[in-house]
Amino acid sequence: MQRLQAFKFELMPNGEQVRKMRQFAGMARFVFNRGLALQKARYEAGDKKLGYAGLCKQLTGWRNSDDTPWLKEAPVHPLQQSLKDLERAYANFFAKRADVPRFKKKGRHDSFRYPDPKQIRLDQGNRRIHLPKLGWLRFRKSREVLGTVKNVTVSQTGGRWFISIQTAREVEVPVPQGGAVGIDLGVTRFATLSDGRYLEPLDSFKRHQEALRKAQQSLSRKSKFSNNWKKAKARVQRLQVRIANIRRDFLHKASATISQNHALVVLEDLQVRNMSRSAKGSIEQPGQNVRAKSGLNRSILDQGWYAFRRQLDYKLAWKGAHLVVVPPRNTSRTCPECGHAAAENRRSQSRFACVECGFVANADHVAAINVLRAGHARLACEVSGAARPPAAGTHRSDSAPAVGCALAP
Repeated sequence: MQRLQAFKFELMPNGEQVRKMRQFAGMARFVFNRGLALQKARYEAGDKKLGYAGLCKQLTGWRNSDDTPWLKEAPVHPLQQSLKDLERAYANFFAKRADVPRFKKKGRHDSFRYPDPKQIRLDQGNRRIHLPKLGWLRFRKSREVLGTVKNVTVSQTGGRWFISIQTAREVEVPVPQGGAVGIDLGVTRFATLSDGRYLEPLDSFKRHQEALRKAQQSLSRKSKFSNNWKKAKARVQRLQVRIANIRRDFLHKASATISQNHALVVLEDLQVRNMSRSAKGSIEQPGQNVRAKSGLNRSILDQGWYAFRRQLDYKLAWKGAHLVVVPPRNTSRTCPECGHAAAENRRSQSRFACVECGFVANADHVAAINVLRAGHARLACEVSGAARPPAAGTHRSDSAPAVGCALAP
């Protein structure tokens, strides 16, 4: 089995290398924006959209033009990769996986990519890597880079430069360890497992919200682009990077622990974008409980549910295990004992009390049990060739599989 994996390290460039990396990132952003402007102009004129090959021909003209001769100072492959990113953005838009491509802004996601492994030389012994027109770059090596180098991405975050080395290697298909578990994601409890255990939410944004508010308030009082404004902006960026790093670390540890100890994980197919949509409304139809919904939206986005699901997906695949997603409908309203589904069963955010049989339990735990049973039902339908699994409210305790699984301490 081939495993694709990225190894990310912080770079330790000198002043000249920092200057060049800023230039290369700016040129890649310029090429992306110019290509997007060209595509928009062709659309308005009724012409056909250019493909990647056509955009590369345009790039050759831009590099040889008297208006933009400075594009020659950057290696051509990273500039071509920015056009490939534009082509992929349009493909995602037409497939309804993303919104229409937008122009890139300076200082946000500054990066460029080297796609040709023949131009990359990795010296792990001396903790350095050689890249075209940048020379040898030292990096903080925290672990060994395994596999064959496929491509390299250089990016800037919070004033620091990082390198992500994409590799490929052949590994044996592992045998999954552990049993099956259903997980209910929430705000009060980040993840509740079907065996009764749960993970407390980290709430990294909430912990730093006051400090971030003060830093942003200080930034708003500075004259734009002044030296004090730049210092205040750097403080805001450092806080935002810290919040993101804390959340990312928490999600990686949680997903790694679960994937290492379970052969099957079942999650709800939560539509985070819809759940966190603003309730502000319009002037003609103003929304209700806007402030409360805004706070709930912040709490939902602070959990990082989609990132957790994405990490579980590839980590379980590495372990030979499987991730199954099921519809979230009625998972917290269906009694796991008698199968009765009703909105009255969930008395509060945390309390479940069945109006049919009197079963009482934590609502998140009940949802996790029903999620696991829905996952087993979906797998059974796939094996038997049925069109769709039964709804959550139709699962009965006498026909549902056992819920025996545990999270490693």
